[in-house]
Amino acid sequence: MNSVHVSGIGMTSQRTRERLVNRLKEKGIVNPKVLEIMASTPRHLFVDEAISHRAYEDTSLPIGMGQTISQPFIVARMSELLLDTGDMNKVLEVGTGSGYQTIILAQMFKDVFTIERVGPLQRMSQKRLRNLKIFNVHYRHGDGFKGWEDKAPFDAIIVTAAPENIPEALVEQLAEGGRMVIPVGAQNGVQELMVLHKVDGELQKSVLEQVRFVPLLGGVVD
Repeated sequence: MNSVHVSGIGMTSQRTRERLVNRLKEKGIVNPKVLEIMASTPRHLFVDEAISHRAYEDTSLPIGMGQTISQPFIVARMSELLLDTGDMNKVLEVGTGSGYQTIILAQMFKDVFTIERVGPLQRMSQKRLRNLKIFNVHYRHGDGFKGWEDKAPFDAIIVTAAPENIPEALVEQLAEGGRMVIPVGAQNGVQELMVLHKVDGELQKSVLEQVRFVPLLGGVVD
């Protein structure tokens, strides 16, 4: 696990992060580890400089290539749900995007394996995290529906885009006792945030709330 230390971040940026964390608390985020990580992670480094002044608003923002950086509340919520299972060493993230959720996970778990189908985003996020001295993340340019079979099983899986149905490959790659947090549903229909817990080879499913994510797409883009 890593922590983020970035030189040259002014007090204004720190104060805006603290205000964001207060909003997360008001919305029900209670895990102190998640709140501490959200407070110390510079979200403005994960968006285009032209909209960096909006980085600490509790909203999703465009990152190019038809993708978005998730709303901070959703990042915190999904991260908190993963931690509810207890200590987990190995997590798979489907949809690296900007790398913001990735860097949160890297401060929570021993090893993060992250897949991104859009090549430019994958390369940009990998460079960004290495510049921030994050070295416990393993990157793959690939199809998220297929997971990362040769690195399975995973103690936890987090999916940051919405498939219409739960990908079977991801279920197979979830370790016994593991937990998957995933939004499921059509882009123009109802999407639901689900928690899947594998017990004795069977999935226990919990539906938490309605959400809105970009669709999970197959294939790769170079």
